[in-house]
Amino acid sequence: MSTTVRPKRPPLRTAGLAAVASVATAALLACSATPASSATSKTVTVKIAAGHETDAQDHGRPVVLIAAALGVPTEVFREAFSGVQPADPDDGPTSEEAQANKAALLKVLAPYGVTNERLDEVSGHYRYVESHGELWTHAAAKAKAVVRGGKVVSLKLVDGGAGYSSTPTVTVKGYPNAKVKVKLAYGTDLETNGRIASLKLK
Repeated sequence: MSTTVRPKRPPLRTAGLAAVASVATAALLACSATPASSATSKTVTVKIAAGHETDAQDHGRPVVLIAAALGVPTEVFREAFSGVQPADPDDGPTSEEAQANKAALLKVLAPYGVTNERLDEVSGHYRYVESHGELWTHAAAKAKAVVRGGKVVSLKLVDGGAGYSSTPTVTVKGYPNAKVKVKLAYGTDLETNGRIASLKLK
C-alpha cells in the first residue's frame, strides 16, 4: 500500500502582508481625506436691505401691496384712488371726508368683490404717516449663504418676510461678487403679501 506525500506549503509571510496592508490603508485614507478637505463649507448671513420704494405717481402709498391684498390689478386701485380727496397729512380725514373717500373707492372696487370690511382691513394694515418717520406694516426677510472654496455656491431663504413693495438689495458680506436675483410674490394674505419668494445666484 503506497502513501502519497503532499508537499509542504511555504509559511505565509505575515509580516510582509501586514506591511502592504498598512501602506494600502494609509494611501486610501490619504485619498479620501483630500476631497473632504477641499469640500469644506461654511454658512454666512445674507444682508437684505431696502425694498420699500413706491411709484412716484402713488405719492408714498404702497399701491402694489394694497392692490394685491384686495385682489385687484394695480391700475384698478389707482383708478379708484383717483376719486379720493387728500386729507390732512398729520390729522387725517374728518369723518365726512372718510365716508366720501370710501364711497369713491368702493364705486370702482366693489365690482371686483371688495367689501367695505375688507377695504377697512387692508387700508388699516398699510396705513402709516411718512412725515412721522413711519413705514407700513412689514416683516424683514432672512437668508443664509453657503460658501465653499472661497465662493458663494448656494442661498437658503429662511424667512421670506412681507411688505416689500420693491426689489430689496441682497448682499453677502465679504463676497461682493455674489450677485443675487430676487423674486417677490404678492397675494391677498396680509401676513405674506410682498414676500421674497426666492433668491438665486446670477
